[in-house]
Amino acid sequence: MISLRYHIVSIAAVFLALAMGVVLGSTSLSSRLLSTVGGQRESLQEQVSHLQGERADLRTRLAAADRFGEAVGPMAVQGRLDQRSVVLISSWDAAPQQRDAVKELLRASGAQVTGEIRLTEEFADPANADRLRNVVTQLLPAGVQLPTAADPGTLAGGLVGPLALNPQSGQSPVSDDARAAAFAGLADGGFLQASPGVRPGQLAVVLTGGALSGRGAGDKAATLARFATQLDQAGSGAVLAGSAGSADGSGAVGVARADPSISSAVSTVDDVDSAAGRVAVVLALREQLDRQAGHYGVAANAQGPVPHTRG
Repeated sequence: MISLRYHIVSIAAVFLALAMGVVLGSTSLSSRLLSTVGGQRESLQEQVSHLQGERADLRTRLAAADRFGEAVGPMAVQGRLDQRSVVLISSWDAAPQQRDAVKELLRASGAQVTGEIRLTEEFADPANADRLRNVVTQLLPAGVQLPTAADPGTLAGGLVGPLALNPQSGQSPVSDDARAAAFAGLADGGFLQASPGVRPGQLAVVLTGGALSGRGAGDKAATLARFATQLDQAGSGAVLAGSAGSADGSGAVGVARADPSISSAVSTVDDVDSAAGRVAVVLALREQLDRQAGHYGVAANAQGPVPHTRG
């Protein structure tokens, strides 16, 4: 006869067996899971190491390509701008070493750099738009007519263009004294600094940095792009060049490329921080002399790395 004690012992044995099964099963599962996770971790570590190696290799190749570009750049542009004159304009965010490198390459091309103008951040700050308009109007030399557009970039370009550019170098409608007085007034207003004795050039290069950020970034980029457009109209052509990120919507190059009225006239380069980009600037100036505009660099909205040249 089966006693109550037997039932209790049997039930206890069943539960004990279940508990042991759960423990053993979970231990086995945990071991397999840990083994799988460990294998995946090792695989990911291998992938990370591989990608790090590829990145280091690409950086080495890029540095070598840039050194090569710096070495052959002067030969690539030699004679392209013989007996031409260029005024070099840079914004507050343009790197000084890039400005100096562009200037050196312009001279290697045979061009004469007739002066440098450096725009301050106040020049493009939308908070200063009304003040810039007033200063431009007050400083307007006799014989110079401002464009009808009211935006500060166009108006400022309408003043600086005749001061710094003329299709026939040396034949400016603005006297030397009037030019010096206008540049001094713009400097006193905190909008720019011009090198002493700036003379009119036939062509203009406007150097900027990358994508702008912060308050009014889009307005600042638009001011620079429209300013470059007025310079193009005052002389024989203009190239707007920026570094990495400048072709985005918050960069001056990006704004210029997105506006057909600008992109049809002004050439742009989006990688002036590379040796190839600086060569593109010079070749684009040569292209501007034929009244052609192109857009060069490495961004998706560029036509190619450099202009196609003849000869």
